[in-house]
Amino acid sequence: MKTSRLVLNMFAMVSLTSMSMASADEITKEGYWIDTRGNVVRNNYNECWHTGYWTPAMAIAECDPNLVKKDEPKPKVAEAKAVETKAPAAAPEKASFVPITLQSGTLFDFDKSVIHVDGKKKLDDEVVGKIKEYPQVGVIQVIGHADRIGSDAYNQKLSQRRADTVKDYLVGQGVEAKRIETAAKGESEPVVSCDNVKGAVSGKNMKLVECLQPNRRVVVEAKIQKPAQK
Repeated sequence: MKTSRLVLNMFAMVSLTSMSMASADEITKEGYWIDTRGNVVRNNYNECWHTGYWTPAMAIAECDPNLVKKDEPKPKVAEAKAVETKAPAAAPEKASFVPITLQSGTLFDFDKSVIHVDGKKKLDDEVVGKIKEYPQVGVIQVIGHADRIGSDAYNQKLSQRRADTVKDYLVGQGVEAKRIETAAKGESEPVVSCDNVKGAVSGKNMKLVECLQPNRRVVVEAKIQKPAQK
């Protein structure tokens, strides 16, 4: 007896489920004729039969796919483009400090070590600003040179006095004293020989004095220079 009731209950539940499914299916096909099995009735051209109250809003994909409102595709999330992090452009490397050669005739009178007015302007224009422009130059060397007129010892001392005078002027213009060294080359590094000039090797031989002018000079160059910052 209990077994029979259990079977009947199960049958009833299955029937209700089937009816619910059929009912739901019918609702979705309410604008079409359906047979006893819930299938849409079709004509000889395999077209679905519409009911008299059919409207396009009742269209189903099975029969009128073109009328069924299609789900709009969800916009694809644009893939984030990897932002290329460009390294800051390296600052152009500053050129090395180019040696500056100043003719002593521009700075001093012949056989003198006192800078005249025009010589100071020359140092301001060509040396002071450039030294300050190159902070990476740790040590700047001021080298004095002389011609061969006079003794070796005298020319050595004269070239040293001139180098020291230039250093003192640069320091007075704001260049740190610790950044400047001096050196004297005397007559040891001549640019010209003037061997073809006749007469005594004397300051009174004006042709020789004029010819030897390139040898009397002061050179300002970098002695210690750090690599330029990139």
